[in-house]
Amino acid sequence: MATDSVPYGTPDAPRIAVRGEAHLEVDPEIARISITVTSRGKDRRTALDDLTRRNATALDLLKSYGDTVEHLETGSFSVTPELKEHGRGERVHAHHGRVHITAELTDFTALGELTTRLADQELTTVDGPWWALRRDSPAYREARQQAVREAVQRAKEYAEALGTSLASLVELADIGAEDPEPRFVGKASRARSMAYEAQADAGAAPLDLEPQRQHVHAQVNARFTMAPPQL
Repeated sequence: MATDSVPYGTPDAPRIAVRGEAHLEVDPEIARISITVTSRGKDRRTALDDLTRRNATALDLLKSYGDTVEHLETGSFSVTPELKEHGRGERVHAHHGRVHITAELTDFTALGELTTRLADQELTTVDGPWWALRRDSPAYREARQQAVREAVQRAKEYAEALGTSLASLVELADIGAEDPEPRFVGKASRARSMAYEAQADAGAAPLDLEPQRQHVHAQVNARFTMAPPQL
């Protein structure tokens, strides 16, 4: 019978099954912020005009930071009528406008200043930052390799405890192989939320934002054959 067809090996080719794990703590590579621009007017045109102006101001400010803002996109947009609570018929009391913008930054030195300047605009809310790694971050590769090295080392230690050595690798399986990268245990949660209205005087001082360290976790299962130990 072929050795590979026997899940637990044979006396002539015993198998060792081990798990290798790696836990890395690294600096984030990107920071995401969400900007919500709003307006309110007695009529639809006023609300829309104010929203257009404030949205343009926010976008111009973001674009003025050049390559610091790596990714910029506009999400949902809405202008909603507000009906009077009391009264007959569909009588509109006011109109509310809203635009969502998402920005992704790679230069954290400008992050505090940018978020403060955005939050200092009229009826503008800033949420974030959310810290994260890129999908192709080298940290994922390093975690995978460390997990494999640990699996090999653990198997060697078991074999040495039996007075023998490893013979060959039979199987190496990435736990959670359905994921595109190792399982990410994130500190990508929101750090803080800000909502300020514009001040007539000098702008607010830049926020001091400390990047949150990111945790990367990788696991592998490995099976080896070893030379028959002398028990």
